[in-house]
Amino acid sequence: MITILAFLFPMIAGVIFSAIRVQDEKKRNEYYILTILITDLLAVLAMAFAKPVTLLEFSENVTLSFGFDGVGRYVLAAVLILYTAVTFYSFEYMTMEEDPNFFFAFFFLSFGALIACCASANLVTVYLCFEAATLTSMPLVLQERTKAAIAAAAKYLFYSVAGALLGLLGVFYIYYYGSGGRSFVYGGFLDPAAVAGHEGVLLAVTFLAVIGFGTKAGMYPMHGWLPTAHPIAPAPASALLSGIIAKAGVLAIIRLVYFSIGADFLRGTWVQTAWSCLAMLTIFMGSMMAFREKILKKRLAYSTVSQISYILLGLSFMSDEGLKGGLIHLMGHASAKGCLFLVAGIFIYKLGVRNVDAEELKGIGARMPVTLWCFLLASLSLVGIPPMAGFLSKWVIASAAIQAGHGFMGVLPVIILLISALLTAGYLLPLAIDGFFPGKSEGEEAAVAEPVSAEPSRLMTIPMMCLCIVALLVGVFGGSLVEVLF
Repeated sequence: MITILAFLFPMIAGVIFSAIRVQDEKKRNEYYILTILITDLLAVLAMAFAKPVTLLEFSENVTLSFGFDGVGRYVLAAVLILYTAVTFYSFEYMTMEEDPNFFFAFFFLSFGALIACCASANLVTVYLCFEAATLTSMPLVLQERTKAAIAAAAKYLFYSVAGALLGLLGVFYIYYYGSGGRSFVYGGFLDPAAVAGHEGVLLAVTFLAVIGFGTKAGMYPMHGWLPTAHPIAPAPASALLSGIIAKAGVLAIIRLVYFSIGADFLRGTWVQTAWSCLAMLTIFMGSMMAFREKILKKRLAYSTVSQISYILLGLSFMSDEGLKGGLIHLMGHASAKGCLFLVAGIFIYKLGVRNVDAEELKGIGARMPVTLWCFLLASLSLVGIPPMAGFLSKWVIASAAIQAGHGFMGVLPVIILLISALLTAGYLLPLAIDGFFPGKSEGEEAAVAEPVSAEPSRLMTIPMMCLCIVALLVGVFGGSLVEVLF
């Protein structure tokens, strides 16, 4: 039962501590620190020692069951890292927001929902936890309670619920044509005798399910909620939504394709081709939109649309290599993009700056060296510069594309990856360059006075530094790490 406790504890404790509304801010933060650390401990113990458990049995073969495998443990590790980092960062950032208790209540509710999603042992459980993650994370967008925030939250909810319903359609059919207990099996559990003669229907609903779960991951044409929600949500919420909550859609697709249907059933079909093309379109479109966008958080949101589709592209190759590349990018993107949104939050918190071309960011490296170095390192990871995580993940995904493709379809994904890398460098690196090397106008005298530091407290800088370290470690050891999952 430790698995159940691992996701119920943060939900219950977070709501209780937020409802108490402790006036002493330091005391309140101590309660939240206690909650996050106990949750981390319970989750680690559950990953290491917990046995599969069935919480509810709706009918024969339809159960609410939990149990960890290698993929579940890996994604949960990303969840724990990002939520823990954002917890400490939020203590200072949320002092500028009204009603931080509201934020922390849904912060811990969504944390529990994602832990449950990672621990899900069958598709029904994944679907229910996927919906729970949507319902508990939507209020994070609603934090400011302005008309724009309400509209953004409603859009996020509408897109996610609509996508989940398409996913549910796939769940129905997969269970109908499945065999055994419908628990996850690498390679799938379809009954060949039942599927015979109905392959076309199953392919169609599978494609709709991929589109549906891909909505959370920002895959075209259901990507519109991301650039709307991120500029409105507080920076810690944006880091979570982009860094890990959107990955719930990726996890659902992995469970659907690799552990329920089976990659063999989809390999070489029109579903694989259409999926790959949509992923490549999303990568290119997201990169172009990010390149043109001037609002930093919205630029990062479009970047997320592009970067998560790297994962979906790897998954579309229906190979172990593609899955490994996608999983490496999942962890690398979670740490790098989480860090970038935290940096964007510092620019808002300390400088009131939201646009990438603001004069206040020229030469900011002299006043905020730690913050800007974190921005640069996270950017290098997304661009794909070794030894950061982005280089390794893109290398593995490109290798999987060459292995899986034939003719032009073996070359096109690699070309798209290279173009996107150039665009990523174009929309991220200029800010770091201007921050460190602003240049001087002709005849301008060099400043004599020492720059006044504008760095935030260690509550905000240390989480960013930790995320950069994770991106580096994934770049160095990520290949060996995912090997043990199979």
